[in-house]
Amino acid sequence: MKMRNIELCLFDTQTTDKASLSAEMKTFYENTLIDMAEPKLVHDRFADKYPIPKNGGKTIELRKYSSLAKATTPLVEGVTPAGNSLSVTAKTATVNQYGDYIKLSDMLELTAIDNNVVQSTKLLGSQSGRTLDTITREIVNAGTNVIYAPKSDNTEVLSRDMLDKSCALSVDTIFRAAAQLESMNADGIDGESYVALIHPYAAYELMKSAEWVDIHKYADPESVFKGEIGSIGNVRFVKSTEAKIFADESCPQFYQLTSDANFLEGKDYYKKSGDSYTKATVTAGSAVSTNEYYEKKALAVFSTLVIGAHAYAVTEVSGGGLQHIVKQLGYGDDPLNQRASVGWKAVRTAEILSDEYMVRIESCSPVYSEKTAAN
Repeated sequence: MKMRNIELCLFDTQTTDKASLSAEMKTFYENTLIDMAEPKLVHDRFADKYPIPKNGGKTIELRKYSSLAKATTPLVEGVTPAGNSLSVTAKTATVNQYGDYIKLSDMLELTAIDNNVVQSTKLLGSQSGRTLDTITREIVNAGTNVIYAPKSDNTEVLSRDMLDKSCALSVDTIFRAAAQLESMNADGIDGESYVALIHPYAAYELMKSAEWVDIHKYADPESVFKGEIGSIGNVRFVKSTEAKIFADESCPQFYQLTSDANFLEGKDYYKKSGDSYTKATVTAGSAVSTNEYYEKKALAVFSTLVIGAHAYAVTEVSGGGLQHIVKQLGYGDDPLNQRASVGWKAVRTAEILSDEYMVRIESCSPVYSEKTAAN
């Protein structure tokens, strides 16, 4: 099956090394880093790309052009109409630099069975991909265009803290999101269809519906997005464990018997009386009585982003998109050739261009919300 992978914004990936790495080894390490990073960059795949020219500063201006009103006034013979002008809304985004590295010792290099540079590069590639994807994800999930999944009895939900376990993602909610994008004349990602970035736990509820179409049933199964699992109507679903999960004070709260053997310093515990819970006075370090004390936890809320074209953008500095950096033994202040390192460095930010071209659906899961943490 041929996979469609929208261009990722990993510009000018480099290996930086002042010592003697061969060109072949540099290429091998670069490719290893990219291979591990790219699958994690789910949110970047559907973003517009705005690279910042090198030496052009850390801030870029992104421009959104408003649509023109219909020209319904008949022209008068021989009279030039007033014409129109561009309406431009400017947004600015400032890039930041991110990175990490792994220290390698000469003894580790001498005694280890595996090639530690390769293993380190694989781990760092995965880390860099997840890091850069999270930066984009957090920005686009701050959009204001939100639909909350209704309760099982179809009661409307107006805020995140009003959700409960019965507020599962449904076909009707997906159609509502698509209709909202269509009403704003949002173009499809592929020209026709919108894309929904969805967590596996949210997809679990949706894939049981009769309207769900698996990718192997597509009329054109040779052309799918990387990570695509199926579709409903004109919405195609791309699954990722990095899809946003909220689990904090903004989410609905519930009480669960604690599994702590001893009371922990700074942690709140509660006692149950009928249907109510009251905060208990406890001594840190003392034993917890079985089936008596509860913890207050947040119910996990899953974000499903339904997006059209040109909803958001990612920016990079040319030449600094994602760099692979190897420092061999003896580089820098290392007179006894004891230390080496492998690392990565990247420059990144993201910005919402058109909030109306993107809908965030927030839902829960009767199966997974009570046992899932934020990501």
